[in-house]
Amino acid sequence: MILDLSSVLSEQHNTIEQSVPVEMEIFRCETGSFELVEKSLFSLCIAYAGEKKLMISGKGEVMAVIPCDRCLEEVRVRVPLSFNRKVSVDPEAVVAADDLDESNYIDGYNFDVEQLIYNELLAGWPTKILCSEDCKGICSVCGQNLNEGVCDCEDTGLDPRMSVIRDVFKNFKEV
Repeated sequence: MILDLSSVLSEQHNTIEQSVPVEMEIFRCETGSFELVEKSLFSLCIAYAGEKKLMISGKGEVMAVIPCDRCLEEVRVRVPLSFNRKVSVDPEAVVAADDLDESNYIDGYNFDVEQLIYNELLAGWPTKILCSEDCKGICSVCGQNLNEGVCDCEDTGLDPRMSVIRDVFKNFKEV
């Protein structure tokens, strides 16, 4: 969705307060493509901050389907989006100022809401997804989901030099 910023940047400096739908169905990033199964309305407020600068605040939430990092089962994850940004519509000012945020979603008087939401999803994307805290993962040999049952594979992950110590623990296991 493209919003027109001419009313905010004109002499009257009107504020835009709008609830917009999230149109993105799939979030694509370097780690993969993830379906967005639930999306709340995105509350957006754009106000003039002086000297060709805008204060942009927004709030919303999406629910994405992301595979568990251990067992690869699909997990529904809520990703909250809440931010306050100060951006400039003057291209020369962005290079000189350190207190301004990136504004690749503003082109002249056009404001690309979907690009802003994409940027916020990218910044707020969870780094570790688990289906449960005690997820056992998958077998590295056969691929069996260890949450659903054990496999008959031999544990090849251990260092063979430690086999003597492993035998000691097997023989003297406390019940």
